[in-house]
Amino acid sequence: MPGKPPAALETPPVEPSTDWDHELSAFGPDPHAPPPAAATSTDLAGLAAGPLAGARAALERLSTWVPIRSLGRRHRHRMIDHLLALEPRDRYLRFGYAPSDEQIRKYALGIDFTRDEVLGIFNRRLRLIAVAHLAYGLPPQGEPARTMAEFGVSVLPQSRGRGLGRRLFETAALHARNRGIDTLFIHALSENRAMLRIAARAGALVERDGSESAAWLRLPPDTVGSQVEQALERHLGELDFQFKRQAQVLSTFVDSVAEVKAHFESSGRAAKE
Repeated sequence: MPGKPPAALETPPVEPSTDWDHELSAFGPDPHAPPPAAATSTDLAGLAAGPLAGARAALERLSTWVPIRSLGRRHRHRMIDHLLALEPRDRYLRFGYAPSDEQIRKYALGIDFTRDEVLGIFNRRLRLIAVAHLAYGLPPQGEPARTMAEFGVSVLPQSRGRGLGRRLFETAALHARNRGIDTLFIHALSENRAMLRIAARAGALVERDGSESAAWLRLPPDTVGSQVEQALERHLGELDFQFKRQAQVLSTFVDSVAEVKAHFESSGRAAKE
């Protein structure tokens, strides 16, 4: 019969060490102390990627902030007006072909707002100068675990060169990420360099196949920070829209008062004559 396993060897108790650094601190610094280790490149990279980098990124986004508002069914007529204002060349780049006015109306009326998202940028006259459509689709065939959304954008000619397409792309990526989407897809003509440049700068993989190109951007999982960022941007976009609407109402009222005043003044002069 095997005997019991030997008990674990007990280590002799160690007397608590004296805090000599504290005791000797009264005599001043140690002249023979080793020099402090120099910060390595890894340490510096960690510092750069810490709060300072986050603050710098936040300030950069704040300096380029654009009020973006989520659109709904009641904005269909504004979307149609925006798309109809595009030149044939711009329609061709946006849709891959030059749709007629009737086809544009059919496209806008067919958007399912319960599934997809549409983002817009208004000018001070409440005209849509840029519109992005984020279409949520089924996962690719053979990859049921992947979730994907397709992005399309249009900007009026007089509003280009201000980074509106890039900001709409960033906001659409944020919204898709917060809905659990892991891939943002862009299908564009190869000659649509502006759209492909936006996707490439965001880190998307761009594949060209003759006259057509596709871009795939993998999105990270959502976080509390990304959810808060979307809620804040939605709130600010709504405030901006309401402010512009009130300003438009006030401007219309002032114009009406001026028109009535001019009418009475002209009537008074006619009566005197």
